[in-house]
This record gives sequence, C-alpha cells and structure tokens, in this order.
Amino acid sequence: MKNEPLALDFGADEAQGGLSGFRLQRLEVYNWGTFDGRVWALRADGRNVLLTGDIGSGKSTLVDAVTTLLVPAHRVAYNKAAGAEARERTLRSYVLGHYKAARSELGGSGRPVALRGPNSYSVILAVFHNAGYDQTVSLAQVFWLKDPAGQPQRLYAVAERALSIAGDFADFGTDIGKLRKRLRSAKVVVEDSFPPYGALFRRHFGIHNEQALDLFHQTVSMKSVGNLTDFVRSHMLEPFDVAPRLQALIAHFDDLNRAHEAVLKAQRQLALLQPLVAECDRHAELASAVEQQRAAREALQAWFAGLKAELLDKRLLHLAEEAARHASHVERLAGQQREQQVQERELRRSIADSGGDRIERLALDIAHKEDEKKRRADKAARYDQLRQSLGLLAMHDAEDFLAQRALVLPLREAAAEQEAALQNRYNELGVAFAQGRQEHDELAAELASLKARRSNIDAQQVALRTALCRALELDEADMPYAGELIQVRDEERDWEGAAERVLRSFGLSLLVPDEHYAAVSEWVDRTQLKGRLVYFRVRKARRDARGELP
Repeated sequence: MKNEPLALDFGADEAQGGLSGFRLQRLEVYNWGTFDGRVWALRADGRNVLLTGDIGSGKSTLVDAVTTLLVPAHRVAYNKAAGAEARERTLRSYVLGHYKAARSELGGSGRPVALRGPNSYSVILAVFHNAGYDQTVSLAQVFWLKDPAGQPQRLYAVAERALSIAGDFADFGTDIGKLRKRLRSAKVVVEDSFPPYGALFRRHFGIHNEQALDLFHQTVSMKSVGNLTDFVRSHMLEPFDVAPRLQALIAHFDDLNRAHEAVLKAQRQLALLQPLVAECDRHAELASAVEQQRAAREALQAWFAGLKAELLDKRLLHLAEEAARHASHVERLAGQQREQQVQERELRRSIADSGGDRIERLALDIAHKEDEKKRRADKAARYDQLRQSLGLLAMHDAEDFLAQRALVLPLREAAAEQEAALQNRYNELGVAFAQGRQEHDELAAELASLKARRSNIDAQQVALRTALCRALELDEADMPYAGELIQVRDEERDWEGAAERVLRSFGLSLLVPDEHYAAVSEWVDRTQLKGRLVYFRVRKARRDARGELP
C-alpha cells in the first residue's frame, strides 16, 4: 500500500477554491483617524488583500482598526505597521482625528490638530464569514468622549449576522443608552468591557487559547524577525516554568528513597519480631479461654434470675388466689353494709314518725344557745375589763347596769371631745409637717443648685434661663445674669454678702445680647413663665478710630 500525505480539510478546501474558516468580509470605519465624516469600507470578501498607498494615506490606520477589534486595549501598540518606535498614536488621537501638529508663533512643541470635537463618536466594524459552515459574525466597537480631557469610553457589540455602521450604528444622536437599547432589541450582544466581549468572539471563532491573539498582534504589523527561535519561543509557545518541575522531581526522588529505606527497616523488624508470633498465638488462646470463663460467670446471674423468676411466678399465683378470696369476703361484707344501711334508714324514719325531728331541733337550739352564751360571756368579760380601767363599781343586776350607764354618758361625751381635739391636732401637725417637708425639699434643691454654680442666683431663675436657651438653641454662657458678673475684690470679701443683698434686684436681671433680644422678647410673650423675669438689652460698645471706648 502506497503511503500518501494526509490531506487536511482546510488545505483541500483551499485547493478547491473554497473559503473555509472565518475570513474578513468587510471592514467599515466611521470617524476613525483621518477617515472622517462618512462611512469608509474595505471589502476583502474573504480573500487576501493588498493595501497600498502613499505615506500617511491611512494604511496603518485600517490595520490598527482591525487590531483594536481583536486585541485588548492594554496590549495594543498603534502604528506599528508604519515602523513607529514610540507611541505616536493613541486611541484618543484616532477618535479625535489628529492629522497634524501646529506650532505657535512663539515656537515650542507642536500641538495636535483634530478633525473632530469631543461631542462626536467613532465606530469600527468588521464582518467575518465562514463559507464552510455558512456562519457570519460581526464585531463592532463604538467610542465617545465622556470627559474632554480623558480617555474615550467604549461599547462592544457582537452579532451572529452581518451588521453595518449605516444600518445599525446611526441616527441615535449622542444618547449611547438609546443605541444600546436598540442593539439589544435587534439581538446584538452588547458589553461594556473587553473580557466578556473577547471571550464571546473567541468562542464564535473557535479560538481556544488567548495567546493566539497575542501572536496575531505581534505578526500583523511585523517588519522583520531578528531571531526566529526567540520569536517562536516568546509568541508561539506557552510559557513553561522548569524550576518547579525539577523541584518536584527531586522531592519525588527523596520520597522514593525514604520509602525504600522504610521497606528495608520493616524487613529487619519482621525478622526480629518473628519469634513473638507463636507467643502471640498462645496469648490469644489464653485470652479466649479467659473470655469464655468470664462469659460463663456473667451468665450465672441470668440463670439464677430465671430460677428466681419461676419462684416469683408461683408466689404471684398464690397471692392472686388469696386476693380472690379477700375480694369475695369484701363483697360479702359490702352486701351486709348495704343491708344495715337500709335498716338504719328504716330506723330513722321510725324515729321521725315518733317525734324524733323535734329532738333534733332541740339539739340544734341548745347548740345555738351555747354559742350565744359564750359570746355574751366574752362581751361581759370585756366590759368588766373596761370598767376596771375606768374605776367603776362592779354590777350585780340590771338596775346597777342602768345606773352605771347613766354615769358613763358624761365620760363618753368628754372622751368624744378629747378625741376630736386630738384629731384636729393631728391634722394640724400633718399640714405643718408637709409644709416643712416642702420647704426642706426647696432648700435642698437650692443648695444643690448653688453647689453646681458659682453665683447665688435662685434655682428658679436658672431654670427659666435654661428653658429659654433650650427653646431658642442659645448658649447659656451668652445669656448671663448681672449677679454672675458682679465680683468683689479679695481684700473686700467681708462686704460680699452685703453687696449681694443690696444689688439682689439688679443681680436677677438677665443680660440679653442685642442680636438675640427680639427672639427672647417673642419667647417671653408667648410662654407662661410661672415667675418673674427681668431682662435688659446689651448693645455692642462702639470704639473710636484708636480702638478705645468713647
């Protein structure tokens, strides 16, 4: 059998003139670099395209557009196709359309001149088609400047059909939210960042490794390759760290060596412990015999318990028979009790018919009379005790009681008058005690208030000022009483009490700053003070040109 080279589907399809795989069908740009004012399109139709033109005609601009669609922003190096070493172009320069640098009349570095202002927007769009599976995927990005001095904002779009700038990315004004809603309603996937957008189009294109896009970025604008080996190693092979692998191999060898030493040690231990096997077997036999004897000994308790249970069953049977005999005897006695109860009722009925109910009533009357006798005897003893305390004579009959009753009436009236006098005295003392307690509480509150402040202002006046300052949200330090500002020299401390008594009326006057006087007056007018409050307006002192008081 003749060996023939393996023909790949892709190569066979290329030989037949087909266009397998996702190939660029159409590239469109709007307001991208110097392509300004309308939609510019490059139609590749899935085939190789030769792009020629003068320097500065926009060849690298279109290549950078394709790179921007497929490579993350932090990896894109613009204008590499033109051989630029520095970052001559940026995404901001492409969105604003920088096309030259103008110098001022005073010289200095040139300032870039833009074709568009910050209120415009830019769109790049590419349509890829796979003829082998009749699949189409469109990628698009929209750029606009939210901050005139910042970097452009982006909107990423992926669709499984052919899109166009004129048909899908126009007539929305400057409202990006409106464009986003319209695209989503047209079943276009819209993303705000590159990672989900990149993962989505790589899944559509069948690109399983993100490094393929890095290789594309390195080769799309490549001018020359200095070292092919280094290029392949850096861009076509995945990075592989050898040091951890070597460390793992060394650690694995150490594990194997330790395992071998452990096996040799175990063999030596087996040789030394072999004589103990027979002794262990003998020990196991003896332990088994001991366990059997122990089980037999523990079984004795259960055997004796069985014998005891048989004896208890016999005892229970005997007791049941005896209980039956006693129950029969109890039933017989219960019958006799019922017969005797019937006889008792008949005897009671016979006694009642023969006047027995009268006997019972007499017995009840006797008991009632005995109770009444006892109650009256207690009252007589109590009366005799009171009589003795009053120094009255003993009584022997009813006449003595009536005579003594007439003698006691004046004493009773005198006692009632004395009781009324004592009650009045008690009420007067109670009122005086309540007044004294109130005065004590007021003096105690005044002492506590005086201890809490340095002045001798009454607690009521201090409470009035506190309520006023709390209602008007003022500081109490700004509303002093005149007495709080009066001071006596240390050498004249003996006159301090006299000065306070002389100036007491003025010392209880509240000094109100001019700016708070209207609010204080209004509060005083509408508030029930339950006391007297004197207050004066204090105006700010005016100073002359030298800063002195007039």
